Amino acid sequence: MAQDQELSVSTLSEEPAWKQRAVERSTKAARLRAERKVQQFLEAAQEIILEKESTDFTVQEVVDRSRRSLRSFYQHFGGKHELLLALFENALRRSADAIRAAAGAEADPLTGLELAVRMLFESSLADPLTRHPLFTDFATQLLVTYPAEVRSAHEPMLSVFAELMARAETAGQLRPDLRPRRAAAMVMQSVMFLAQSTAVARESDSAHPLTTDEVWAFCSGGFARRAAA
Repeated sequence: MAQDQELSVSTLSEEPAWKQRAVERSTKAARLRAERKVQQFLEAAQEIILEKESTDFTVQEVVDRSRRSLRSFYQHFGGKHELLLALFENALRRSADAIRAAAGAEADPLTGLELAVRMLFESSLADPLTRHPLFTDFATQLLVTYPAEVRSAHEPMLSVFAELMARAETAGQLRPDLRPRRAAAMVMQSVMFLAQSTAVARESDSAHPLTTDEVWAFCSGGFARRAAA
């Protein structure tokens, strides 16, 4: 009898299926609208960054370019820093996907790592034609001001390098005293820092910017197992 009463109460407390469907449909529509608005803000900010070749812009400029309201902007972002963090994370994720696809296709793990290091270095440079200011003038600011968010943004790239390091370890190409993920983190951070430094050095006539060959030689010298003499 008690079980019958419990079942009856449980059945009555459940929402009707039609109501659940209506709520799900409404929630899905609202989410899609929010995603479209967010994408418009991101695209507007990216256009402004490419035009100015810097991240020196205002929220109002983004709002005007996106043809949205200031109220709508702050419904989705806490401020300019959150917008830039979103762009930074998107840029890193795209680079990580491209590196995983290219490096993962290499049969030799060490060759895959070399390709990954070269691609990360080149994508982190401020190219005169397709500038990546988020990797240069804003990356350092992010690391100091929002370290937790930056660690999260780097996770996709770190995962790629960790996978490649693990492959190299399995193939006996990694130094035995290194742990793959820690080695991956050190290499990733070194390559990105060297790219940022190189971008600054290129602005000086007397400087000698680093090349991808030098960066690979430096990094591989730290983690690759040396052949027996």
